[in-house]
Amino acid sequence: MNQSAVTTSPLSDGVRKALEVSLRGVEELLPQDEWAKKLARSESTGKPLRIKLGLDPTAPDIHIGHTVVLNKMRQLQDLGHQVIFLIGDFTTLIGDPSGRNSTRPPLTPEQIKFNAETYYTQAAKVLDPARTEIRYNSEWCDALGARGMIQLSAKYTVARMMERNDFHQRFTDGSSISLHEFLYPLLQGYDSVALKSDLELGGTDQKFNLLMGRHLQQEYGQEPQCVLTMPLLVGLDGVDKMSKSKNNYIGITEDANTMFAKVLSISDTLMWDWYTLLSFKSLDEIAALKAEVAGGRNPKDAKVALAKEITARFHSAAAADAAEQDFINRSKGGVPDDIPDVALSGAPLGIGALLKQANLAPSTSEANRLIDGGGVRVDGGVVSDKGLKLEAGTYVVQVGKRKFARVTLG
Repeated sequence: MNQSAVTTSPLSDGVRKALEVSLRGVEELLPQDEWAKKLARSESTGKPLRIKLGLDPTAPDIHIGHTVVLNKMRQLQDLGHQVIFLIGDFTTLIGDPSGRNSTRPPLTPEQIKFNAETYYTQAAKVLDPARTEIRYNSEWCDALGARGMIQLSAKYTVARMMERNDFHQRFTDGSSISLHEFLYPLLQGYDSVALKSDLELGGTDQKFNLLMGRHLQQEYGQEPQCVLTMPLLVGLDGVDKMSKSKNNYIGITEDANTMFAKVLSISDTLMWDWYTLLSFKSLDEIAALKAEVAGGRNPKDAKVALAKEITARFHSAAAADAAEQDFINRSKGGVPDDIPDVALSGAPLGIGALLKQANLAPSTSEANRLIDGGGVRVDGGVVSDKGLKLEAGTYVVQVGKRKFARVTLG
C-alpha cells in the first residue's frame, strides 16, 4: 500500500478519521497529501467531495469481487460525500483494453442497454440509492462529435500512451492495437472533466486510466482528482482474482444458501483479506476477532459471521439465518426444506438414468463417476452399486453436499 507523507498541517479528528476510512484495504491513494487537503477543505466549507466510480456494462451480472470498490464508495458515502455511479454506456462501445492481450470485441447497443439496466439495481445493494448520483457517459461523449474528439486526442501523446503496460506488451509481441483503443483512456479521463470529480476509484488494473483523469482535468483548467485503487479480490480457489471465467466467483444474485456455502468454502487465511475488503465491520472489530481466533477460538465462527454478513447484504438477515441452518442440516446429513420435487416414470429405473433424468447429473457416465466417488446417496445411504435399480416409490436423492431432489418414481 502506498502511504506517502500526509500534509504537515494539523488535521482535525474528523479528517484523520476520514483518511483512515479512505485508506482501509486500499492498494494506492494518490496523492495522499492532496486527498487530506480536499477532506480538510470539505470539512471547513461543508461542501461534500465528488467521488466517481465508472463501470462498463460488459455483462449483465456482477460478482462480489466487483463490490470491493463499491464497498469503498459506500464507506465514503457514509462520511457524507457525494458518490457518482457512472455507467459507461458510451465507452463500452470501444471496450476497455486494460489488462488485455488482444482487442476486446465491442458489444452491440442492445447488449449494452440490457446490461446497463441491471447494473445499478445490483450496485444499489451496496450503495445508498437515495444518496447516489447515477450518470451515463453518453451524455457528454455523444456531444463531443468529431471536432471535440480531435481536440481531446490532441491533449495526449502516442509516446505516453505506449508507456501503458498492456499496449507496450502487445506492441512488443507484435499483437494488433486498434486506434480506437487509444480513445478509451482518453474518454474515461474526460468523464472526470465532465463530472468535476475530486476522487476516482477503480481496481489496480485501472491506474493508467485514473491518472489520465488527473491529466485531463489539469488540461481543462480544473483541480486534478485524486485516485484510489483497490486490490483485486482473490476468488474461492485462493489463487486467482475472482472471475466468472475461472469459476471461482460468487454472483451477487445467487441464492442465499449457495452464497453462504461458498463463503464458508474459502480458506482461513483468505478469510481475513475478505473481511478487510468486503465486511462493513470496523478495523478494530476485525482485529479483535482475529485476536480471538489466534487465542484459540474456532476460525469457523469468524467465517460463519462473514458468510452471514455477506448473505444478509444481498438477501436479508432472515435469509442468512436460514442459509446457516440449511448448511448445518447438510453438514449433518440432514435434508433441506426446499428441495425440488421430481416425478419420473419407468420403474424400475437404474440409478444412473434416474440421476440424469432428475437433473442431478449431466449424463449417465458422469452419474457413474459420482457413484464411484461415493458422492451419491438415496434416503441417506451411500450408493455403491452402479447397477442399482429403484422400484416405484418416493426417494430423497443427494449428489455431493448441495444437490438434492425428492424423486417420485412411478
